[in-house]
Amino acid sequence: MKISEIFKLSLEAMRERKARSALTIIMVLAGCGLMIALNGISAGQSEFIKKQLNTLAPNILFVNNGQRSFRGGGDTSQTPSIVINSIVVDRIKSLPYVSDVVPGYQAQVTLDAAGNVITSSVIATDPQKIYLVDPSLELIPGSSIQPNNPSAIIFGDSVANPPGKSTPFVTLGQTIRATYNYVDQDTGKQQQISKSFVVTGIIAPTGNNQLDRAVIINTASGDSLFNKGGKFDQMIVAATSADYVPAVQNEITTLYGTSIGITTPKAILEARERFTSGNNSFIQNVAFIALFVGAIGIVTTLYNAVNERIAEIGTIKAIGATRLFILLMFLFEAMMIGLIGSTLGVMSGMVGAYALSSVGGPRPGFGGGGGIGFQRPISPEFIPNDIIDVWLLSVVLSVIAGLYPAWKASGLSPVLALKR
Repeated sequence: MKISEIFKLSLEAMRERKARSALTIIMVLAGCGLMIALNGISAGQSEFIKKQLNTLAPNILFVNNGQRSFRGGGDTSQTPSIVINSIVVDRIKSLPYVSDVVPGYQAQVTLDAAGNVITSSVIATDPQKIYLVDPSLELIPGSSIQPNNPSAIIFGDSVANPPGKSTPFVTLGQTIRATYNYVDQDTGKQQQISKSFVVTGIIAPTGNNQLDRAVIINTASGDSLFNKGGKFDQMIVAATSADYVPAVQNEITTLYGTSIGITTPKAILEARERFTSGNNSFIQNVAFIALFVGAIGIVTTLYNAVNERIAEIGTIKAIGATRLFILLMFLFEAMMIGLIGSTLGVMSGMVGAYALSSVGGPRPGFGGGGGIGFQRPISPEFIPNDIIDVWLLSVVLSVIAGLYPAWKASGLSPVLALKR
């Protein structure tokens, strides 16, 4: 018994049934490719989120009033659990291990720049304190932070240069008009406030969606534009070091209980990891089902091949072929189907992952403070060990799928087979 002879007979059998073998290979390719593509996209999303969160200062806590409205236009119909005003800010600032507290307002506004109109989230805070969130933040050349200028506005990269657009939305020195719509709580009527600003700064890309999609004005301008009356929407609380973040969080919770919302970069990362873990499990199950369907295709193909080649098997046995020879002949055929299908599946899966990740252009993401923004397409990440595992799983499943047909073929009696 020579391995080369077994290999040659298996290859000839595949050539004789080109269409059926090709369809079976495609089934293995689809399952393997799907698993590679989904794993790559999932790993790319996880890596992207980690990079975003790694840009956040580890000693920062994002604090809000416990009820956030995500409706455009700043719907204020729901009363917050706690009113964040200067008294609350000063109280938190006096807590142990707190180095700074930066209050701010946030609302959706319509921005008009030379006839180009977009809706964006605007943060009103002390512009000089944005470095608390990302100490490595940089502005493009020519930019300046003017904290006392009520007409100054700073744009994040994703707003100033919208993804997928060939021209920027704004440039330095350009005048834009911001319009805020809200419902007057006393009259119930829709109100509108507009104010002109001059772009004094544009943030260089940071990889942090909270900053890249931000439009920042100073606190006084936000209070006036959003008609807040000194009632802040959020605070950035800076602990003296990352080690004291849990202690500061406990102190704030002790003071205000669940009526105030607190988020830390660590909490965001943990929540994201839990979501990613569940999402990865679901993806693995879907892809494994596809591989299992491919394995069923191999069983069907080889089982039919055994029935069609009964006379051939009887002849081979009559001239001295052993049961092991016949068994290996069919297992080699299953293995070759698995090898070809899984190898092509790995390549097609990697190509498919890049294609899927780019479909639709920019997609929504999140910021450290819980806001919604936009991010550029996420590049998939391929981990070599994962690729090898998927490839081996595809080949092993193919061989396992060929066991029963191969066992049946090896057990045929040469006398009965020749009578067929």
